[in-house]
Amino acid sequence: MPHYIYGEVLEIGSEEVKKDQTIKIKEKQQFPLTIKRLGINGEGVGYFKRQVVFVPGALPGEEVVVEAVKVHPKFAEGRVKKVRKRSEHRTKPPCPVYEQCGGCQLQHLSYEQQLVEKRDILMQSLEKHTRFDLEKLDVKPMIGMVEPWYYRNKSQFQLGFRDGKIISGLYSLNSHKLVDIPECIVQHPATNKVTNEVKRILSDFKVKIYNERTKKGTVKTVVTRVGVTTGEIQVVLVTVGKDLPRKEMILDEINKRLPEVKSIAQNINPKPTSLIFGDETVHLYGTESIVERLDKFSYELSARAFFQLNPSQTIHLYNEVRDAAGLTGHEKLVDAYCGVGTIGMWLASGAKEIRGMDVIKESIDNARKNSEKFGMENSVYEVGTAEEWLPKWKAEGWRPDVVVVDPPRTGCEPSFLKTILKVKPKKFIYVSCNPSTLAKDLKTLSHAYEVEYIQPVDMFPQTAHVESVAKLVLKEAGSR
Repeated sequence: MPHYIYGEVLEIGSEEVKKDQTIKIKEKQQFPLTIKRLGINGEGVGYFKRQVVFVPGALPGEEVVVEAVKVHPKFAEGRVKKVRKRSEHRTKPPCPVYEQCGGCQLQHLSYEQQLVEKRDILMQSLEKHTRFDLEKLDVKPMIGMVEPWYYRNKSQFQLGFRDGKIISGLYSLNSHKLVDIPECIVQHPATNKVTNEVKRILSDFKVKIYNERTKKGTVKTVVTRVGVTTGEIQVVLVTVGKDLPRKEMILDEINKRLPEVKSIAQNINPKPTSLIFGDETVHLYGTESIVERLDKFSYELSARAFFQLNPSQTIHLYNEVRDAAGLTGHEKLVDAYCGVGTIGMWLASGAKEIRGMDVIKESIDNARKNSEKFGMENSVYEVGTAEEWLPKWKAEGWRPDVVVVDPPRTGCEPSFLKTILKVKPKKFIYVSCNPSTLAKDLKTLSHAYEVEYIQPVDMFPQTAHVESVAKLVLKEAGSR
C-alpha cells in the first residue's frame, strides 16, 4: 500500500514518484478519487494519476468527486464535491459546528472504526520513518473508551466580539475566523458551563475583548480546567496586559455565580502568537491549585501545570506504562518531562528511587508537593532538562535502570536521545502523542534498543491524535 505524509512522496504501488516530479493537478480541477487511507491529520488520502491528494472529511474505501483547492509541488489538497460510494463506517457528526470548527476531525467516522484507522496511522508512520519489520513488530490493538464524549478536562477558548455579544471558541482551521462554541461535546460539561458564565460576567461589566486586528481590548482567552473527580474548577483569564478592569467585581461575581470555582488566575500574554499562555501568571482568588484524583493518587494542578486532558483514559495509559516498566522494587527510575509528577507517582511503589525533571518551575513545585503529600521519600524532582541532569547524576555514580519519557508532540530533543544512548538504561518507556515523531525517535534509539511492543491508547476520541506506549529494552545489558 502506498503511504504518504505531508510534503514527502513515498512508493506508490510498484512505481516510485520522484521527489522532483511536478504536480499536474490544477486548482479548481474536479476529478474522481478513491480514498485509500487516513492521513496523520485525519484527512482522506487518495491518488489521481499518481499524484497524492489529501481530502478532509473523506473516509477510506469511499469513491468521491474532488475539487482541488490548493496545489503544492508534491501534493494537492481537495474538498469533497460529491460522495459516489459511502463508507459503511460513515456516520452523522452530532456537533452542529463540526465542519466549521476543525477541533475534531473524525466525528463522521464510527468510533469502532476510528480505533482501527488510528492504529493504521501509527503503522504508516512506522513504515515511513523506520526500517522495522512491521509483520514482526508487536503493535497491539488500540485501547478505546466506553463513552468517547465529554472527556476533556480543560478548555482554552479564544474570545471575540460579534453582533454585540462576546463569543468564545476556536479558530476555524487555517483561518482567523473564530467559531462560537457554546457547548463543545468533547469537553467536560463543567468547562462549558463555567466558560459561558464567565463570558456573561465579562459582558455584564463591559470588559473589552482583545481584537487581534486593531490590537485593542483586554481579555484574550478563558482557560477552564475541572478536577473531574473532585469537582474543583480553575479559571485563568489570559489578558494582553497586566490591567484587568473591574477585577474585584469580576472575582466577586464569579465567586457568587460559580461556587465550584476554587482557583482564579490571570496570565499576561502581550505577544501576537498562537501560544495561549505568556510567561507571567498572577494568582487572583482562592487556592493556587485545584486537586484532581486518579485512582488512589491526588494531584495539585496550578494554572500552567501540564496534566493529561482525558483523566479516565489516563488511568489506562499509566497502567500500561507501569506494566511496561515491570518494576520489582529495586530499580532506579527517571521520569523525564515529568510535569507535576503523575507518572512517577504511579510507579513509585515499585521503584527503589524516582527522579524527575521539567523545565517549568511551577510543574516541579507541584511535583514536589504531590510527592511529599504521599510520603514518597524515594523521589527527587529538579528544574531543568534530562540532558542536564542525567550526565550530572551519572558523574556522581547514579544511573537509572528505567527511563520513562512523555514528550510534547515535537518528540524528544536530539540531545536527549543522545544522552539516553550514552547513559543506556535497561528499559526505556516512551509515551508518545505523535506517531511521526515517535517513529523517528524509535529509529534513533534502535541503534541500542529493541522495540518489544507498542500499545496505542485512544486519549482523544473524535480526533486524529494517536497516543502510544512503546517499551524498549537494551540490546546488550552488559554494555552499560
